[in-house]
Amino acid sequence: MPIENLARSDVVTASTDDAIHELAATMQEEDVGSIVITDGDAPAGIVTDRDLTMHVLAEGTDPDEVVAEDVMSEELQTVDHDAGFSEAAGLMSEHGVRRLPVMDAESNLAGIITVDDLNELLADEQQELAEVIRAQRPPY
Repeated sequence: MPIENLARSDVVTASTDDAIHELAATMQEEDVGSIVITDGDAPAGIVTDRDLTMHVLAEGTDPDEVVAEDVMSEELQTVDHDAGFSEAAGLMSEHGVRRLPVMDAESNLAGIITVDDLNELLADEQQELAEVIRAQRPPY
């Protein structure tokens, strides 16, 4: 199944010069753990709730003095919309990330897939397999 069928298309984005306190408020309002940072229309990085904790709170940085570009992960890993589950999981594992922005055929941001999304799909598939086994199991 292509990632585009699994990914959420409602990606929360912000620009590189948005203040950290704005990002935190947006995460709370949108109930998300990350924001894709864009430079124009192109994804430039990602800021996660963990980034805010580790790079702002833990370091005692004044949040009013920090913008997205200061804390974002710049080595942004993305996945093509037509990639499969295995490729997305492999990229997450190889690069140690939990979120992958999904790019369409024109290299535009089309969605986001998370390790939680992949795990949920696996759980659904396991449930389907369990139903097959239950249907074929002889009565005890």
